[in-house]
Amino acid sequence: MTLSFALTAVMTAVVLVIVLAYVWENQFKAYTRQNMQDLAQSTANAISEGYDIAGGWTQEVLANASSASAASSDVGVQVLNADGEVIYDDAWSREHRLGDSGAGTDTNSTSTTTSSLVPTSAESIVTADVIDNDGNVVGMVRLWAFGSDALLTKADAAFRANSYGAILAAAFIAIVLACVIGYFVSRSLTKPILRITSTAAQLRNGDLTARSNVRGTDEIGQLGETVDDMATSLEKDIKLEHRLTSDVAHELRTPLMAMQATVEAMQDGVLPADDEHFETVASEVRRLSRLVDAMLRLSRLENSSKEMKTERTDMVYLVRSLISSQHQLFHERGLHLRFVDETPHGECNADVDPDMIREAIVNLMSNAMRYTNEDGWVKVSVGVDHSDVVVSVQDTGIGIAKEDIPQAFSRFWRSDVSRERVSGGLGVGLSITKEIIDRHNGTIAVKSELGRGTTFTLRIPQNRGRRGIVHSLQEK
Repeated sequence: MTLSFALTAVMTAVVLVIVLAYVWENQFKAYTRQNMQDLAQSTANAISEGYDIAGGWTQEVLANASSASAASSDVGVQVLNADGEVIYDDAWSREHRLGDSGAGTDTNSTSTTTSSLVPTSAESIVTADVIDNDGNVVGMVRLWAFGSDALLTKADAAFRANSYGAILAAAFIAIVLACVIGYFVSRSLTKPILRITSTAAQLRNGDLTARSNVRGTDEIGQLGETVDDMATSLEKDIKLEHRLTSDVAHELRTPLMAMQATVEAMQDGVLPADDEHFETVASEVRRLSRLVDAMLRLSRLENSSKEMKTERTDMVYLVRSLISSQHQLFHERGLHLRFVDETPHGECNADVDPDMIREAIVNLMSNAMRYTNEDGWVKVSVGVDHSDVVVSVQDTGIGIAKEDIPQAFSRFWRSDVSRERVSGGLGVGLSITKEIIDRHNGTIAVKSELGRGTTFTLRIPQNRGRRGIVHSLQEK
């Protein structure tokens, strides 16, 4: 990048020199030629006035030509009469310019053929006519610059040379400054890039905690944030994979050990190989099967591999039908199941996947049934809050301890109280419910108190268009 900055400065200087060579140079030459032309014209005018007064060519008249030489020692002056004969040339030596005749003597006869320094090219000379009072051209003044074919005096040539020298000096300074600026700019750009590269290398070597911490609104800042987000997502996925492996191993170990102990006892003759003990093994197998199915559903939801079939659904009708189908099951457990319609018009439509929503509500109802004592109540209600459908499942069960509420949606989590109950579940129902509501861009909240019951509240947008945030509320 430093080299690029330097090359840019060089190219800028080259372009400037080219422009000066073709534009400024021509303008400068035109300027100097016009100055020389003005000097020739003023000299011719002075000679014309003298000529009219003297009535012819005299030394006093020709002395007016020396004014051009006096303006600059680099300017050559030549005067010609009407016949084209040179009657004055300041390049001649004094004794050869005019004869010894005094004032008023015609000098035509004393002109000499001594060689002159006047340039031969017409581009190197400017001329002006000497005109008398009658308008007749009686002579001509020629001007040129000694040692120059472009009518440049030494002062003009020095100015041009100094201008080009200043341009070259400025170009050199610009190149140096470009190198310095390019160095610091490249450092400011490469430093975050090197940090991002180092972070990527650490991630490749297995350090999932590495972060570049590069932030900003430019492309490099966005790249740093993207890499850090990718690292966070990767770390989360790896932790999820490890946790899943650990959780599955832990949950599978208990039923497998129970089956292994029962089978080995029957093999050793400690327990009889009867239907009762075979049923024990079969129940543990069914439990394993349910666990595997639940884990498979949860995995598909988390990976979004299960396609959502969204359709406009009447949530009141959906929940009411679930209550009707579950009512007998609750009655057999000695529980009271109640449905409350809190919608304004008895109807509430939302864009949902009906099967997923049924599964989520059934999980909450099953959870309430499992942890509610006999003769307890379970109330399911449907309402509307702004643009959200609100579904709540309230029970009078054992409740959840205040410190356990934040873990309620973790897979395989069960409170100490629920683990002591024979009817304890698999510990993935709430995790599945949370993932379902997440995919509907909704929220799920839990309010609970030990010994007084629990209330789960689902908020689902009627029109899918916002990103839900899963949160929990606790009753104090």
